[in-house]
Amino acid sequence: MADSAHPSDSPAPPAPRAATGTTGPAITRRRLLGTAGATGLALGAVGGAIGHATAGGDPSSGARSAGGSAVPLTTLGADTAMFHGKHQPGITTAMQSRGHLVAFDLRAGTGRKEAAALLRRWSATAERLMAGEPVTAGGHDTGIALDAGPSSLTVTFGFGHSFFARTGLEKQRPTALDPLPDFSSDRLDAARSNGDLWVQIGADDALVAFHALRALQKDAAGTAGVRWQMNGFNRSPGATARPMTTRNLMGQIDGTDNPEPSDHDFDQRIFVPAQGSPDWMSHGSYAVVRRIRMLLDDWEKLSVGDQEKVIGRRKSSGAPLTGGGERSEMKLDRVDGDGRPVIPLNAHARITRPDQNGGAAMLRRPFSFHDGFDADGTPDAGLLFICWQADPLRGFVPVQRKLDRGDALSVFIRHEASGLFAVPGGAADGEYVGQRLLEA
Repeated sequence: MADSAHPSDSPAPPAPRAATGTTGPAITRRRLLGTAGATGLALGAVGGAIGHATAGGDPSSGARSAGGSAVPLTTLGADTAMFHGKHQPGITTAMQSRGHLVAFDLRAGTGRKEAAALLRRWSATAERLMAGEPVTAGGHDTGIALDAGPSSLTVTFGFGHSFFARTGLEKQRPTALDPLPDFSSDRLDAARSNGDLWVQIGADDALVAFHALRALQKDAAGTAGVRWQMNGFNRSPGATARPMTTRNLMGQIDGTDNPEPSDHDFDQRIFVPAQGSPDWMSHGSYAVVRRIRMLLDDWEKLSVGDQEKVIGRRKSSGAPLTGGGERSEMKLDRVDGDGRPVIPLNAHARITRPDQNGGAAMLRRPFSFHDGFDADGTPDAGLLFICWQADPLRGFVPVQRKLDRGDALSVFIRHEASGLFAVPGGAADGEYVGQRLLEA
């Protein structure tokens, strides 16, 4: 598994979300129920969130009470992310507590013209939802998210390999979108892999996230149908006494090491350059999406000490086995009294380090999932792994190939679905996502 399935390989926690609490004029969603605000933790894509909280006077900053007076949204409900920008939202945005991943296939007889109209509708709907405004998909707003603010909603759109043949745009298909190689840990379900179009939805409120999912699905009616859909979650903002790195379903601290915007080569590693090829991918990125099932029954039979050797970090703190704190440098050459490496040679944290993979790096932004239990009681649970990079052949692929050759974690996980998607740069004001491709 690429390196976000354990503590050393996922995003660092972002700074606490800014509080709002100012009142304003009547809003489009009526009233936020509850009083719990977010105090600090959003499982992080990077060290800081790009989203911003709404300011006083913004229609989404308050709600009307029964008596007509303005009632401020809590911090959690008032937080917003920008739809328009250099990059699409949902890449460097702070991780949200609820996510939906969904792939669509174009209907038979649907081509470039219909696809362009769909992306135009989707972009308009996403912009409204991210601003906390109602939508009229199917003629009326469903009312699912009434009373709520935008809750840091983000919507991200991407194109799969098959999209280009279906729309007559094969010459515009990037070589970086070539199918991923096979890996020995793959047990892939073709029905839950790939797709013409991909949408990532994230929010800090489950109803807001589902509202967006439903609206976009209704927008697609007659043009594209759902190929597969997956639901994920992360720790909710404010769930801990202080901002701290979250844990995955294996109980491991998950989010210690990730590229950060302050890194001198962050943009180079994560985003296609402005003069990249093809032109329509400028400022875009490539998303690798993997459904990775964790074999929790087997994992939980290990002692804590054996789990730590598999990962290479302390379960309690996320610190390397060589000592220090969560962010301390791993001392890979340290040996114990018997001359054995303190961090085993096949420890997941050792294998996935960029300096052990020719500098290969990616921005990991996963969600956990739990889809019930098998007939024998085995949990169907694990990680919806999402990683971002300027080129998957220099990001995900070399790391996964090395993991394939001897990662101690590999016997406790199974890759069950996979997809690779070209995610174009953000839409400028007045544009829709993918316009430079579809109207070239």
